[in-house]
Amino acid sequence: MTEKDRILSVELVEPTATFTLREICERGDCHAEFVIKLVSYGVIAPIEESPETRQWEFDLPALARLRKAQRLQRDLKLNLPGLAMSLELLDEVQEMRREVDRLNRQLRHLMGDF
Repeated sequence: MTEKDRILSVELVEPTATFTLREICERGDCHAEFVIKLVSYGVIAPIEESPETRQWEFDLPALARLRKAQRLQRDLKLNLPGLAMSLELLDEVQEMRREVDRLNRQLRHLMGDF
């Protein structure tokens, strides 16, 4: 199969969608044990526990973070503590980049006033 013959599939989900443990496992193609371990290490967090079913519910950012965690674990062969630390550091880098961008915009704005 050549590169242009590959099929790209995209899943469209409501931005406010929530997922049960079972649903996030299905979408993440993983076992519940893996998700539970990610929650225990603080890698992902349920948004709430559904009052009527007493089940965890996850949002889209949690699903995206689950997928990122899976890629890191697969590509870098990280254990769970290493995975948690790596994701935390990646979050900090992303936050710092946003701050640098904000400061650059502010600087350009100030320099434009002179």
